[in-house]
Amino acid sequence: MTPCFILPESVLAELARRDDPELRETALRTIAASASLRTQRTTFTQAVQQLGVGSAALAGLTPDSGERKSVYDVGHGTESDLSGELRRKEGGGPDPDGAVNEAYDGADRTHDFYREVFGRESVDGKEMELISSVHFGTDFDNAFWNGLQMVYGDGSGRVLAKGSLTKDIAVVAHEITHGVVQFTAGLRYRGQSGALNEHMADAFGSMCKQYVAHQAANEADWLIGAGVLGSALHGAALRSMKAPGTAYDLDNQPAHMKDYADTSEDNGGVHINSGIPNKAFYLAATGLGGFSWETAGKVWYHALSTKLGEDSDFKATADATVTSARELYGDKEAEIVSSAWTEVGVR
Repeated sequence: MTPCFILPESVLAELARRDDPELRETALRTIAASASLRTQRTTFTQAVQQLGVGSAALAGLTPDSGERKSVYDVGHGTESDLSGELRRKEGGGPDPDGAVNEAYDGADRTHDFYREVFGRESVDGKEMELISSVHFGTDFDNAFWNGLQMVYGDGSGRVLAKGSLTKDIAVVAHEITHGVVQFTAGLRYRGQSGALNEHMADAFGSMCKQYVAHQAANEADWLIGAGVLGSALHGAALRSMKAPGTAYDLDNQPAHMKDYADTSEDNGGVHINSGIPNKAFYLAATGLGGFSWETAGKVWYHALSTKLGEDSDFKATADATVTSARELYGDKEAEIVSSAWTEVGVR
């Protein structure tokens, strides 16, 4: 699968066009590293979906029982250096490196969120080890899921703030959720199915953030990547599920199908058009009330894990979540979910 990045390459490309040699060099360095990663495409998702290959076999791991997390230091190496040097493992104490501890704690909280709310044990539902690597590349301005693990760059300070990517639980949970999607619906990372892949990562990332803070849906900020922007970007976060297109100065997410971006960039607009289902989830969660993970989250998880497939589009997802709401709760809840999708122009 193509690595699933938190920051769209289109933003890096726009920054590279600015009349700022240092910023241009910084953006191009991350673009080049990202391009190299894309050449390392794998068949993880296809093996999981079609051949029934287990997660432990894919990762070259010996099957084991119980929760397992580990964090490695890539030492500013590249994809050939992953996972890196082991710095912290399950049951071990804190490491002197703050990024190691943040990645570990974020994975721990996300694991607990999935287990306690949805009864899911790790990304594959079978306690696959949650592997994280920090200090990827040189001032690498991104974080990503590569099919087997989470990887975090340090940020350059210009595009993304230095050391910020492991600090936001929404970013950590976003990347881990790409793994959950891989082992459930396997949404293909292009066009509407790819936008849904990004949407699910944002939705469950935001829910995890709210779960950790014990915030009701109407109290949350609904921001993904709050505090991660560097000096060249201006705003509050990378994305806003409440108000797509308003998170920062280069945010071009639509909130309605009438503004859907028909583009060949960004894998067919996966980070752009995800604003539409993101807005629908926000409307559904606040309309249903209470904690987002209690009703809306269970509806979305049920749809993701039992009804969606690799080529599902927005309409199919709207129908699946409405059906899931009716099956889990009843007609009133189904109507609220349906209205949310209608408000963004999908139904």
